[in-house]
Amino acid sequence: MGHVYFVRHGQTVWNVENKICGATDIPLTELGHQQAIATGKKIVEEGIQADEILYSPLSRAAETARHISEITGIPARMEPRLIEQNFGKWESTARDGLEFKKAKEDFCCRYDGGESMLHLAQRIYNLLDDVKAESDEKTYILVAHNGIARVVQSYFYEMTNEEYAAFGVKNCAVLRYDF
Repeated sequence: MGHVYFVRHGQTVWNVENKICGATDIPLTELGHQQAIATGKKIVEEGIQADEILYSPLSRAAETARHISEITGIPARMEPRLIEQNFGKWESTARDGLEFKKAKEDFCCRYDGGESMLHLAQRIYNLLDDVKAESDEKTYILVAHNGIARVVQSYFYEMTNEEYAAFGVKNCAVLRYDF
């Protein structure tokens, strides 16, 4: 049985400011870089083996993957499907804003110029299906975003809408999922 690892990127300024990053390319803070380096060391210490790191094209994930790759020696490749959900007009607004929370209840909503939860799920589920098809031969570490983490969790586990909305991963957490 194959498996895959998921790592959320390191801390960004907008994480600190409690703002929605979405598809906006927000860089890592100095702490974010330190978290990524520590995660690379943790992967080595825990003996986690992978053939390749696939990462989001956004710099916060790309830099996190670069640090992990440099420390572990695992090659890294950009995977465009791992880009964070585009939250349209909500990007840069408060993560816990009441209007945004209400908008998130509609999985078909495109957030005025953004991407719906259903489109996001299709993109990530297709990627995970591809990874699963290779899981007997290859193990991947996916480096991406909190929104992607929710979809990955929902691929492997049943979740209510409330559980899905509440699910989150700390910066640079390492999660393992078994197919």
